[in-house]
Amino acid sequence: MTIRLYDTSARQIRDFTPLKPGRVSIYLCGATVQAAPHIGHIRSGLNFDIMRRWFEYRGYQVTFVRNVTDIDDKIIAKSADQGRPWWAIGYENERAFNDGYQALGCLPPTYEPRATGHVTEMVEMMRTLIERGHAYEADGSVYFDVRSWPSYLELSGQDLEEMRQPAEEGITGKRDPRDFAMWKATKPGEPDWETPWGRGRPGWHLECSAMAHKYLGSAFDIHGGGLDLVFPHHENEIAQAKAYGDDFAQYWVHNAWVTMSGEKMSKSLGNSVLVGEMVKQWRPIVLRYYLGTPHYRSTIEYSEEALREAESAFARIEGFVQRVVEKAGVVEPAPDVPPAFAEAMDDDLSVPQALAVVHTTVRQGNSALAADDKEAAVARLAEVRAMLGVLGLDPLDPHWAGETDRGEDLHGVVDTLVRMVLDQREAARARKDWPTADAIRDQLNQSGLVIEDSPQGPRWSLGPR
Repeated sequence: MTIRLYDTSARQIRDFTPLKPGRVSIYLCGATVQAAPHIGHIRSGLNFDIMRRWFEYRGYQVTFVRNVTDIDDKIIAKSADQGRPWWAIGYENERAFNDGYQALGCLPPTYEPRATGHVTEMVEMMRTLIERGHAYEADGSVYFDVRSWPSYLELSGQDLEEMRQPAEEGITGKRDPRDFAMWKATKPGEPDWETPWGRGRPGWHLECSAMAHKYLGSAFDIHGGGLDLVFPHHENEIAQAKAYGDDFAQYWVHNAWVTMSGEKMSKSLGNSVLVGEMVKQWRPIVLRYYLGTPHYRSTIEYSEEALREAESAFARIEGFVQRVVEKAGVVEPAPDVPPAFAEAMDDDLSVPQALAVVHTTVRQGNSALAADDKEAAVARLAEVRAMLGVLGLDPLDPHWAGETDRGEDLHGVVDTLVRMVLDQREAARARKDWPTADAIRDQLNQSGLVIEDSPQGPRWSLGPR
């Protein structure tokens, strides 16, 4: 058994070899909490949640760190615009992110550090880098000297002579315009902290280098994040950490975007779809299916039609699960997933291929039900539950119990009413009044119910919207 991952730094799929046998350490760039999350933000958390679950299934002990960037330029700008404390804005949106992660079934991280809680570690890192000639102080700010690190830009593959760092408003004293700020000198009305070089606040890149070092040490296995973070964020993280003396991440894994009309989903573009609103319109387990089942390196183009397709696909899986449970009771997940599923997941987390195995197994289970082969149906459900568990999509998992329990009080009433209509349909079929029977079925379908005829009689379920 060998898990393989696409390593951005190597630009190829590599066999995964952990630094410590049986253990995996992952650092994921988490939320910058200037606003509530859209589904593009949550996709990253979902992709790495599936990665973590697969490593755990394969027997690894996983340490998963997902940080919170609770101070940056955008949060400060929002504070000024809204006349609210920066920390109130950050905390409000941090909770919104955690609500989104929880709603979509992401396991909580091992550690979830906030940037503002690690200024001491940042000061220590800057002090060492200044002593080693990789950083310098100017006008109360501290900058990293990119020319001091020959391997700078190896992750993104850029040419230093052609590269320009994104403009940083109010930055003064740089020796080279490509040097980046590790620490920003204080400005009136902004939050600040004391350092040997004066009061100020941390730069975004320094925050992650310091937190990764504190929680995962000088070397760890996997650093993850969205594709848009490769440059400048991850490139600058590497330069700081390695110049400090860390080996840092051994693998770099990046997920692709969620787009709308071909553009990256972004608050600045005004095309975001907030998670808090989406879970009011769609079942969270369906949103997880939609966001988590494409390959993590494939772009997802958002549309309601695509969401409806995901809803229908998941309904086929869920319908099979419900039918077997009705016939045989709750079936425990199998101890092992089918070999074809495992092979797909080992191959760079190829969830689409793994999901094809799920749907094939569901079809086999439905055929067993049609043949009244209870034993085979139960065996297929055990396999399906094992696979869905890895993907975080098992409808029988306690996490989703609230979803299936919603409206439970009405279920008995609806069932009684539908049964009365189905009895009328059965009476029409018995007297061979096929037009009436078909008309009743069509009316039920138009109301959103799916009617299935089985050897045990007709059964109903809610169809996709």
